[in-house]
Amino acid sequence: MADSGSPESVEQDAGIVIKDDFAGYSLDLFSYPEHYFEDLACVYIPHGVIMDRNSNITQGIIGSLKGHDIVVLCVLKGGYKFCADLVEFIKVLSRSSDKSLLMRVNFIRLKSYCNDQSTEDIQIIGGDDLTVLTGKDVLLLNIYVNIGKDSHCTVLKFTQGSLPYMVRIPCLLVKRVPNEGGCRPDYVGFEIPNHFIVGYALDYNEHFRDLNHICVISEVGKEKYKV
Repeated sequence: MADSGSPESVEQDAGIVIKDDFAGYSLDLFSYPEHYFEDLACVYIPHGVIMDRNSNITQGIIGSLKGHDIVVLCVLKGGYKFCADLVEFIKVLSRSSDKSLLMRVNFIRLKSYCNDQSTEDIQIIGGDDLTVLTGKDVLLLNIYVNIGKDSHCTVLKFTQGSLPYMVRIPCLLVKRVPNEGGCRPDYVGFEIPNHFIVGYALDYNEHFRDLNHICVISEVGKEKYKV
């Protein structure tokens, strides 16, 4: 588990492991925006599978909260769809419980990519006043974590600076890279190989956020939208 300072133990969900030799699904099997024709190599995780995994993650989160009120802190821009879907699942599950959860949602933005390369310059934008986190149970929602980089740990330390009661970290995607280390999320949707993926709000230079599926970008797409 990531060092979240939690006073209680958390049962981790390591996620579904997608093997290195998985080639993805043919684009012919899915609908996607016509303007991305030739820009994608394959559909890697279909939208329906994403939503099913989000539902499972939410059940784990609800089971660990024990009725505590929460603050959701979403890492933008890529996390907005993941955040919106998890918040909806949490609302549905809490309505069927014996105690309605008071839930607030805040946002910070993380910028660390240029084209398909992660840079050492990690920018945290927003979050100037996160006193709302003080003494609260916090869900730090990040759609995508590259375990070999420091950006995720940087965000976690930034969050802990506001002295929350505890921080739990749901993340849809964890990328396998050489020399893994650092902070690992508490709840993982999928552990994936070292591919550059787009869709479900993940972008390549601000393109592809309008894809519902998670896809692998093609070399044509990289060159077309390169800055």
